[in-house]
Amino acid sequence: MTVPDPLREQVAAASRELAAAGLVRGTSGNVSARDGDRIAITPTGGVLGELTPADVVVVDGNGELREGERGPTSELALHVGALERFGAGAVVHTHPPFGTALSLVLDELPCVHYEMVALGGPVRVAPYRTFGTPELAAVVHDALEGRSAALMANHGAITLGDDLAQAVERAHLLEWACGLYWRAAAVGEPRALDADELHAARAQFRAKNYRSMLDMSG
Repeated sequence: MTVPDPLREQVAAASRELAAAGLVRGTSGNVSARDGDRIAITPTGGVLGELTPADVVVVDGNGELREGERGPTSELALHVGALERFGAGAVVHTHPPFGTALSLVLDELPCVHYEMVALGGPVRVAPYRTFGTPELAAVVHDALEGRSAALMANHGAITLGDDLAQAVERAHLLEWACGLYWRAAAVGEPRALDADELHAARAQFRAKNYRSMLDMSG
């Protein structure tokens, strides 16, 4: 009998959750989680809403396939590089409707709600590069510096977390914030929180011990 692999189970379950929420569709988007030297990641061509633990593959820190029957996602460099550069425990890359739409017109999503402190504040939009390339990974990693979320121009979104649950929650938060901005912009110019207001929100989260609402740099 096959012994269950919790890491692969987490990635499969998160993929199905993101698909059910409409943040990914079909084979678009990818998910990874790390435990020591093992990185569980969605396979290339996998339908995220239907993934099972057996579909999820495992690579090492160099991106070399160690477990699984299929190859890893074409965005392997995006995931492995983010895990290494930022010391994250998980990466979630989605193609969310609001976030992707705003990536077509914004250079940065302003911080329009204090909960965006969990994303690091204003969310940068990485310039467009061809999917699955080192060039895309490089510009997205730069956009993530000091943040736990970024939008990807004409492409989608990415969030980081200490673990997969946090990265998934931040993917939901980012799309919610994008929808909030979208609706407000239809009425007028959305007000954004300034640096002092963000600092005060971070201090309040610490005082109330709401650690889950602090970004990784906070």
